[in-house]
Amino acid sequence: MRAVFDATGEVLVVTGGANGIGAALARGFADAGGTSVVLDVARPDREHRGVEHVAVDVSDRDAVIAAVAGTIRRHGRVDGLVAGAAVQPRVSVLETTQEVWQRTMAVNVDGVVWACQAVLPTMIAAGRGSIVVFASGLAYQGRAEAAAYAASKGALISFAKSLAAEVVASNVRVNTVFPGVIDTPQFRAANPTGGEREHWERVTGIGTPEDVVEPLLFLLSDSATMTGSTLTRDRAYPKER
Repeated sequence: MRAVFDATGEVLVVTGGANGIGAALARGFADAGGTSVVLDVARPDREHRGVEHVAVDVSDRDAVIAAVAGTIRRHGRVDGLVAGAAVQPRVSVLETTQEVWQRTMAVNVDGVVWACQAVLPTMIAAGRGSIVVFASGLAYQGRAEAAAYAASKGALISFAKSLAAEVVASNVRVNTVFPGVIDTPQFRAANPTGGEREHWERVTGIGTPEDVVEPLLFLLSDSATMTGSTLTRDRAYPKER
């Protein structure tokens, strides 16, 4: 990936960065001169210079707080947070159990709240910082057998806008990103048949995790002066009509 943004000396925390978009971002940030700290229950899909891994279940508030505190002890700062950890159960509303619903909210929503609580004191003290929350077009569009996931992403949109208003005076920015349809392990698990993947290819196109890296680096950089905003890569109209 060509280096466009300079992250020299900066530290980024990425939740859910073991694979997919988070892993590509962690590598891209490191290539731009920074240090990426990945919080994920899974091991990264490959090792990369400048990328650290801490085994954390983001639904565990104490574990997230401890992992970020350790990052600050090692590096003295946290400049950015990208909250991407998520689960995407494929289940109808009638078949959604309490366990499935609560686990989806615990990872997708609570995990973002805990990560924000962990990094914000350092960012506020420094008078700068950028938080990026992964949302999804499904929050608006919905999808059969994706109600829990879509609802969690809708909650994150409201949360991010509210948090942005709370911390704007501290020069900490909070934005959301709609990455679009990206070929990740989670996408393949949620769309297991060739027909489903062909549908997304026809309607929106399917991108790669690397396609999202530079938009995310932009949101993390000082070039992105907005807060409470959404950057979307979703295609507005289908390829074929």
